[in-house]
Amino acid sequence: MAHPEYQYLSLLRRLIDHGAARVDRTGVGTKALFGEQMRFDLSAGFPLLTTKKIFHRQAIHEMLWFLSGDTSIRPLLANKVRIWTDWPLANYRKKSGEDISQEDFEARVLVDDTFAAQWGDLGPVYGKQWRRWQGPDGKVIDQIQDLVDGIRTNPTSRRLLFTGWNVADLPDMALPPCHMTYQFFVADGKLSGLIFQRSADTLLGLPWNLCEGALLIHMLAHQCDLSVGDLVWQGGDVHLYLNHIPQAEEQLTREPRPFPQLVIKRKPDSLFDYRFEDFEITGYDPHPHIKADVAV
Repeated sequence: MAHPEYQYLSLLRRLIDHGAARVDRTGVGTKALFGEQMRFDLSAGFPLLTTKKIFHRQAIHEMLWFLSGDTSIRPLLANKVRIWTDWPLANYRKKSGEDISQEDFEARVLVDDTFAAQWGDLGPVYGKQWRRWQGPDGKVIDQIQDLVDGIRTNPTSRRLLFTGWNVADLPDMALPPCHMTYQFFVADGKLSGLIFQRSADTLLGLPWNLCEGALLIHMLAHQCDLSVGDLVWQGGDVHLYLNHIPQAEEQLTREPRPFPQLVIKRKPDSLFDYRFEDFEITGYDPHPHIKADVAV
């Protein structure tokens, strides 16, 4: 049986060979395909790519940040996760005219409460929509708690889903949600999850999305006394930035290694009480990291 990571490598190959050339908002340019899908059996391994090292520590911190409902980069920076800094930093430089370094900007966010409140918040991004979606009547909806309750009490429901695509809030977001809708399915005591991603940066973002989606399914299954089933990933605009093609070609020369396993060491009282220390990735033996720049 073919290693499941070949689904990802095949996607990279098809993007390079057959992707449509497109001008994107970053100005970098992409090669893109539309409507792609991958499926991973989580009982057979945790889909952390092995053909390059994925920094799963940061991915776990980011998922916990999403689930907390926070929208400030401050707790991420406190855990040395810098992946969201580019957007508020660019906004600060544009509006203030100050050519501040990323390191100095992050340091000010961490130590200056007023500065962090004004410049370190990303607007109503993922966590806000997941945990505090506000309806037109002012009612606040916790989509994630509703999901947990639904899995426990009505596991055959076709409404076990949540979304971050709040049209009214899009203009105020630093970045509209890419992994925008999640749906879940319970059968034979197993929980499976589907992610629909409207926009997928295949080289840099997608490996994290797979890791975080698998992590969320594991956490939900753990809380709801279920086993894990499949992670199904679906992409709309699936693209490879033109300046990532050399790195993708390098990755395609590598053979996948066995997927690792995720160990959850503790079962807290709720989905929102997990800590970073509760998770351990075992048996991860990836090829070396491949550096590439984020397109902002």
